[in-house]
Amino acid sequence: MIISIILTILIGALVGWLAGIIMKSKHGFWMNCLLGIVGAALGGWVAGLLHIGGGFIVTALIQILGTCLLIIIVRAIMGKKW
Repeated sequence: MIISIILTILIGALVGWLAGIIMKSKHGFWMNCLLGIVGAALGGWVAGLLHIGGGFIVTALIQILGTCLLIIIVRAIMGKKW
C-alpha cells in the first residue's frame, strides 16, 4: 500500500516534469509534481471514459497528455505566466 503511493507520487513527479518541458511552463519543481499527480489522474479518468488502455507506454502517454491538459486549464484560469 505505502509502496504504491510512493510510486504514484514519483511517477506523477516524472510525468509533471516531462509535461512541463513539453508545455514550456514556467513554474517550479513542486508545482510540476502536483500537476503531474493530478494530471495523471485526470488522464486516467478520461482514458477510462473512452475505454482506452494498454501497457506501460500507453499509460505513460495518457498521463502526460492528462498533465498537459491540466496545464492548459491552469493557464486559462491563471493567465499565460503559468
